[in-house]
Amino acid sequence: MPSLFQVDLNADLGEIPGPWERAPDSELLELVSSASVACGGHAGDAETMRRTVAAAKRLGVTVGAHPGYPDREGFGRREVGASPADVGQWVREQVSALLHVAAAERAEVRYVKPHGAMYNRAGRDAAVAVAIARAVREVDPELALLGLASSALMGAADEEGLRAVPEAFLDRGYAIDGTLLPRDAPGAVLDDPEEVARRAVRLVREGRVRAGDGTELSLRAASYCVHGDGRHPARLVRAVRAAFASEGIAVASFAR
Repeated sequence: MPSLFQVDLNADLGEIPGPWERAPDSELLELVSSASVACGGHAGDAETMRRTVAAAKRLGVTVGAHPGYPDREGFGRREVGASPADVGQWVREQVSALLHVAAAERAEVRYVKPHGAMYNRAGRDAAVAVAIARAVREVDPELALLGLASSALMGAADEEGLRAVPEAFLDRGYAIDGTLLPRDAPGAVLDDPEEVARRAVRLVREGRVRAGDGTELSLRAASYCVHGDGRHPARLVRAVRAAFASEGIAVASFAR
């Protein structure tokens, strides 16, 4: 009998080795259904993109572009106060770079997911959200746009005629307003595999998650993320996959 629930698991990959980064993780690529590939902003270069895209294609993992602020020192997680026009231009350049690499590998790029501070700002700043959505549409209107569920970015995707894919995070804590807790806040980063797995099952089955202050939030998503630069992301995703299997939850890319 087919599963009642079928969900996408994504991770951020293709980040160059360095203080905040790690090389493409073959374990993660064997566990996720979608890979958001850093494309030259906060991390990544042509060769890393090529190796990551080639590995994803070989494993049947959907490829997405993961553009971010060009702030490698801060790994794209610091707000730089850029104008919407600048953000849109960075997205165009970085997504186009990954599309070029993917074409050489005879692979498809199916979606765009902003990174770090760009992602968080696009969730609340309508002008930046529109700039990102328009940049994606200009590069390729067939690309989907991943963003925080019920965020400004999802609204902008709808307005620009893009497929909006709401996302939830399995390894990050939520604030009462449905945004992510700042990374330095207590409970902001979750790294216990059993806790993350329980949370994942509840998010999928009930559409609910507990915020940092204990408030129950309603949250419906089509894709669920574990960060690839965490302490042991493959352990988290393996635990989630095992919990999903025991609950009859299937894993497959939203793009299929």
